[in-house]
Amino acid sequence: MRLRRVGGGEFDIDILGHEGSTVRARIDGIELSVSFESIADGAAMVTVNGRRYRVFGAALRDRILVTAGPMGFEFRRVEEGRSQAAKGLATPELCAPMPGKVLRILVKEGDEVEAGAGLLVLEAMKMETTLASETPARVKRILVAEGQMVDHGAVMIELSPSAQAPSHPESAPPES
Repeated sequence: MRLRRVGGGEFDIDILGHEGSTVRARIDGIELSVSFESIADGAAMVTVNGRRYRVFGAALRDRILVTAGPMGFEFRRVEEGRSQAAKGLATPELCAPMPGKVLRILVKEGDEVEAGAGLLVLEAMKMETTLASETPARVKRILVAEGQMVDHGAVMIELSPSAQAPSHPESAPPES
């Protein structure tokens, strides 16, 4: 994964493994072993190279917020390989959030969908989850079939920007 710190800097992060509360990671080629201890207020004590830090983190749609002591950081995931046609979409691909079985496909290629419209129903661990579009979009390609098993992260539907341009009342001619 590649993260960009708002205010400067990009970082390559690879999670190499985890055992219990310890995570092994490589950040820009430097391997670290980091242990986490949850605190009752939702924060955590993180130990890196023998030094302890109180941290709090939150993932909000397209960004990750982290505080460490008195310092705050905002990171955005750098999406690689996205096409220019995908601009304006929150997510140009619907990916499987977990391994599961495609139960129903609720759209067809070429359909225009609104934000929040259901695209596909996925069954995982005997629970059904309806996956929806985050923004208005057009269904570009459907890459799965009903009954198909998918792995975590598999691209199931490709989206493109909606052909319907939003109306802007301020650009309308004044009424007489």
